[in-house]
Amino acid sequence: MAVKDEYNFISNEIPIKIRIYTEKKEFVPIYDVSISSISKNTEIILEKIRQELITEVNLGIIDIIDIKKSDLIEQRFKETIDLLVKKHFPDVNKRTMKFLKSYLIQKSLGMGNIEILMNDNNLEEIAINNAEEPVWIYHRKHGWLKTNITIESEEQIKHYASLIGKKVGRQITVLEPLMDANLSTGDRVNSTLLPISLKGNTITIRKFAAKPWTITDFIKNKTISAEAAALVWLGVQYELSIIISGGTATGKTSMLNVVSNFFPPNQRIISIEDTHEIQLPKFLHWIPMITRLPNPEGRGAITMLDLLVNSLRMRPDRIVVGEIRRKKEAEVLFEAIHTGHSVYATVHANDTNETITRLTNPPIEVPKSMLPAISMILVQYRNRRTGIRRTFQISEILPDSSTSVLIQLNIKKDKLEKANNSVSVMKTLEMFTGMTKNEINKDIKEKELVLKYLVKHNIDTVDDVGGVMAEYYTDKDNFMKIVRSNKALMFEKKETAEIEEKKKSVNLTKKKVALKKKKSARPIRKKR
Repeated sequence: MAVKDEYNFISNEIPIKIRIYTEKKEFVPIYDVSISSISKNTEIILEKIRQELITEVNLGIIDIIDIKKSDLIEQRFKETIDLLVKKHFPDVNKRTMKFLKSYLIQKSLGMGNIEILMNDNNLEEIAINNAEEPVWIYHRKHGWLKTNITIESEEQIKHYASLIGKKVGRQITVLEPLMDANLSTGDRVNSTLLPISLKGNTITIRKFAAKPWTITDFIKNKTISAEAAALVWLGVQYELSIIISGGTATGKTSMLNVVSNFFPPNQRIISIEDTHEIQLPKFLHWIPMITRLPNPEGRGAITMLDLLVNSLRMRPDRIVVGEIRRKKEAEVLFEAIHTGHSVYATVHANDTNETITRLTNPPIEVPKSMLPAISMILVQYRNRRTGIRRTFQISEILPDSSTSVLIQLNIKKDKLEKANNSVSVMKTLEMFTGMTKNEINKDIKEKELVLKYLVKHNIDTVDDVGGVMAEYYTDKDNFMKIVRSNKALMFEKKETAEIEEKKKSVNLTKKKVALKKKKSARPIRKKR
């Protein structure tokens, strides 16, 4: 056995230890979950308590799923749990009591060990294929892994799917054996039941990133170079519309979020998605909107087309669309561009030529003559073997609807390289900004300097990157002096001061504790 990785995190107040290792007879690494605070004996007692709880509270699966009964059962459960834990662990302190209660609630009312996986920020996907095999996960660093977690029965998987459905007002039954749901956390859940899925009931959870990607993260991870990102930033600043394409799980939505980092603070932004994944700085003039599925009676659906049409009446400067899938959506989108709105959207395609083919053929079917409304195409790529994501191509659409690749990924060197000089984007910028080619190139170099500054100073949260962009747009001359002198920005100084203050507070507390110990250690002198 060879250990590849180890780390710890807290899941619902339960300390969790993760160990990723390889074994001889296993073809993929094992993701081992252990609760270090619980011994085997304690686990046996807790399971005994759980069985008592189920008996005393009369906890049935149907009752838990029933929305009207679930709140009442949860209240009764919490009242009973104190008595039973105190009965089996009479000398337990408050902290341990809290921990044991969290463990029992998770096991009895929640999704058990699946909730532990949900709380690991390193995971992108959780896949339950059936009750016969272990749960699989997709790890950001290690790719697909087998876990040491199994689900006890097909009925239990169905129960978990029903619990998820209940949270979002959806049902999964024999008559409706497919469920696609978006949780309030942003996680996307798909579930299927036997006999539709032949081997057993399934649940697939696409986890929402706890920390949204920023341009700083992308440059650090070599997803995109600072030079290429500067060109994209220039396009966004001067309101050129951009399509982001790529295959499944190549990072299209992440790139859409990164492109949104470059929006100026004085414009109104409308984002339209099926699942809420876009995250913009809090201070922006931003209206996020999501689609809605029909209710069980087939009513109340709000489609992307509905939201697109409605957004044009909201006076947006920028429209961000999760994904273009149909002809009507594309028509409204291109109409928005032609009426003076900047549009940023994603589409499934593996390269620039395929993007054009996808846009101009059914089901999207945009007339080829309308394509020049899109100024740039960004193509995302994922190496299936290593899981590494990269920007594959940055292209422009020429006036005759043909394309020209400006920047291309050299896969052997793992480096973005210049392919062709810009014709269309450069001409558009010259026309609408009044800048010469030399001035545009100087602007790109300046932006490249800012992006390297972000990386050097580790400015990588959505709000902080947005703050830098706001400084750049509102007081460029003064901001560039700070960048060139490599000084920290005010919010960086504030954060550093807060950290130093916390350190002082901790040191002071330590000194007080040490002084108390020293005093208590002194021998007591008897009075004569």
